Amino acid sequence: QVQLVESGGGSVQAGGSLRLSCAASGYTSRSYYMGWFRQAPGKGREGVADIDRDGSTIYADSVKGRFTISQDNANDTLYLQMNSLKPEDTAMYYCAARPRNRPRLWIGSYDYWGRGTQVTVSS
Repeated sequence: QVQLVESGGGSVQAGGSLRLSCAASGYTSRSYYMGWFRQAPGKGREGVADIDRDGSTIYADSVKGRFTISQDNANDTLYLQMNSLKPEDTAMYYCAARPRNRPRLWIGSYDYWGRGTQVTVSS
């Protein structure tokens, strides 16, 4: 069983920054790969960023150049640095874990999910 706990959400004005964290436990760090998703009110859950164990990253077009995903393998912690935030970034943000050889940023690839942390960006 994998447990994922997000933190770092909050309310900021447009143009501001936030850093989300996701603490993982209950698994061998090399067993799963990690990603961030978000879900805005009334919309479906969408992939934001994903990172492989070798550090290879992939981003949704809507966040490229503004968000950075990273991980601390020694401490089993995932991060999402969010800069130049926009009101359309307002959503609940979730971290998720997938087995190595499943497609990245596809919601069906991820077996484990955190409960989410809310990000609200005001104009």
